[in-house]
Amino acid sequence: MLTGAMMFEHELRKLLKEAVETKSDHLVKGGSASDFPTYRHEVGYIAGLRMALELADEANRICARHERGE
Repeated sequence: MLTGAMMFEHELRKLLKEAVETKSDHLVKGGSASDFPTYRHEVGYIAGLRMALELADEANRICARHERGE
């Protein structure tokens, strides 16, 4: 059974991954970047979402180490 925090994390990760996919699809299909500055902004947005996922992974690793007493 998932705790409230685990459910929150699961849903947040799912939303972040969906946002990455949606933004990436729009960017690849040419629908969201009419010029280079807009393209750079969209790529940066995607990178930020991916960084949020990486930071969540790092937070989980830190919590796991604390639980093991390391």
